[in-house]
Amino acid sequence: MQVMEMIRVLAGLIAGGTIGLGFGWMQSLALVHNRKRQQSGQLNSAWAVMPGSMRRVALLLVALALVQVLCPLLFVHGSHWWVSAGVVGGYGGFLFRRLRQQSSRRTP
Repeated sequence: MQVMEMIRVLAGLIAGGTIGLGFGWMQSLALVHNRKRQQSGQLNSAWAVMPGSMRRVALLLVALALVQVLCPLLFVHGSHWWVSAGVVGGYGGFLFRRLRQQSSRRTP
């Protein structure tokens, strides 16, 4: 049974990490797109800085719901925490890598 639990934990981390990386990638693409719009003068209001962010969050929630429906074994016996940890790790890792890239560009 411990082998099955290890597989469930690993699968949860991989599924969550994939969702987190995908969400980070979407946010990064939106940031680049909105910076271009801001530079061209199309964004003239502070409220329009990150348009579509609610849709991206809704997509994140839909992805999490799909994983829960399609892979119910990832959500038994407390394994849902591993999926959550994967999402946090994937998105956090993506943001950390982006932060390191930005800080290395600034350093002379």
